[in-house]
Amino acid sequence: MLAQSLPTPSKPTIAFVLEAIHDRALTAFSTESIALEGLKGLATIDPALDVTIVDHRLRLRYRTHALASYALPAADDKGGWTFLIDQATREATRHSAALGKIDNDLLTETLIDGFLSKLDIFSHYAGPAEARERRASRTGFDGIGVRFEGTKEGVSLTEVMPGSPAQQARLRVGDILIAIDEIGLKGLDQDVISQKLRGPIGSPVKLTLRHSDGTPFAVTLHRTLIVPPSVTVTSKDAITTIAIASFNQNTAAGVIEALKTARGLPGLKGIILDLRGNSGGLLDQAITVADQFIERGHLLATRGRHPDAAQSQEARAGDPGESLPVVALIDGHTASAAEILAADLQDSGRAVLVGTNSFGKGAIQTVLDLPNDGEMTLTWSRFFAPSGYALHGLGVLPSICTVPDAKATDDRPLAGGRAASAGFFEAWREVKPDDMPQRIKLRRHCPAGNHADDKGDLAIARHLLNDPALFARALAVAAPVTSNLRLLPPLSFKKTQ
Repeated sequence: MLAQSLPTPSKPTIAFVLEAIHDRALTAFSTESIALEGLKGLATIDPALDVTIVDHRLRLRYRTHALASYALPAADDKGGWTFLIDQATREATRHSAALGKIDNDLLTETLIDGFLSKLDIFSHYAGPAEARERRASRTGFDGIGVRFEGTKEGVSLTEVMPGSPAQQARLRVGDILIAIDEIGLKGLDQDVISQKLRGPIGSPVKLTLRHSDGTPFAVTLHRTLIVPPSVTVTSKDAITTIAIASFNQNTAAGVIEALKTARGLPGLKGIILDLRGNSGGLLDQAITVADQFIERGHLLATRGRHPDAAQSQEARAGDPGESLPVVALIDGHTASAAEILAADLQDSGRAVLVGTNSFGKGAIQTVLDLPNDGEMTLTWSRFFAPSGYALHGLGVLPSICTVPDAKATDDRPLAGGRAASAGFFEAWREVKPDDMPQRIKLRRHCPAGNHADDKGDLAIARHLLNDPALFARALAVAAPVTSNLRLLPPLSFKKTQ
């Protein structure tokens, strides 16, 4: 194998990642400890490779053969460790056939995955291709606005997004896509087809299709920026349900528009905010949504090691949802930005929460664009609810629990579910962030579950909004308390080797 054909890691990317972890990660680690985990991670490609520290030197072995020995840089010498990683990786690829067969992107990814193995489960790396998809989910992508899947019939359209070029051209769910720019799609996988549909904004793409009745047709569309819809709105019997699937750059605008429309309905009784199955997304969008319902008080409080990780935001008056009764539905898949929204609504006294415990992810990530066009999602702060409790590992307790087999001695029936006592909510809000045994015990009160298709939760929400007196009782179950955010002691961070 020629030397020039061997894979090499992206040195600028490795240097950037080491510095970012050292400066921004929620838990402090030495650069040395992170770098060593990255090099040891090469064994996931070839287990015969061994990296150890002996007599203050890094020893690289392959099976029974010693390959190299390197002097260790200072523990936090990021430049020195970047150079050592590059040299050791090049030496390893010269002797390992498995490492020699992979490409530069996978080699870089393997090293970074090793770095991140020292951190929490929410920090992760996405290579260039995956990063492009993730960015598209947050900020949109250039395309025509369809989703599809392969079937026996061919490539079938499963969704035509509202307002998209595809909808304007009257494409329909069930249409069979035969060719793109006169290139047949037989044998192509979905990723290749997606790339053919995407392209620069304004550029044309010719589609050959067949309606479900067999009628063939062709149409030329012009690509535009597509932001996948994340908000679904339905209204029935003077109650508007706003379901938020995730938080992307258009989510808050969609909720605001839905609230303005709802306020024009005669005799509006209230809003059901369905957050079940919502795993999060852009935090600023979730906070903006919270602000639509809350007139005053804390919306956001985060803290971490890096100065920029400490954030605070207050509600501003004058938004369309502030006077409306609200019931929010949550479940065990309501996570991150979605459960932060739920905590804001509950602690501000603005919503009755119905369902199960939320996921319990109160760790906040920052997304960093990398020199190789990949991205790293790095946990760098913790979220505190307006009442002062740390959400991570605990989650949000619904005012009305609808888990049928949950057991607790202080429950009382309410609106078809069970409500905890004021004392239980007090214990929930006062448990210390590092007391995981107690947090686990508290979560057993209303175990997290998948309620995405639970019609019973919706029925309870509608019942509450149809009975103002019952809604007021349910709202009092998790009565807001004086914020303890200003009384929280500073977080301490121990450096880990």
